[in-house]
Amino acid sequence: MVLKETISEIQQVLAELIHDLEKAAGGNRAAAQRVRTGTIKFTKIAKIYRKESVAAERVPKRGKKLAKKVVGKKR
Repeated sequence: MVLKETISEIQQVLAELIHDLEKAAGGNRAAAQRVRTGTIKFTKIAKIYRKESVAAERVPKRGKKLAKKVVGKKR
């Protein structure tokens, strides 16, 4: 997944969890079950996000490399 897609998926899952949490607090047992399964789904997506964000930070940006080469040259 692309990082932006993962972020939007996290937002969607959290919105569903919040909605079901409100229902579960009112005593709705089915909503409580959806919250429990939703937390498992959220955990999986959070792990994917972590991997993608670390990978995105490791990718060097072209502008920084080019600027270092230009600054590093002495004539």
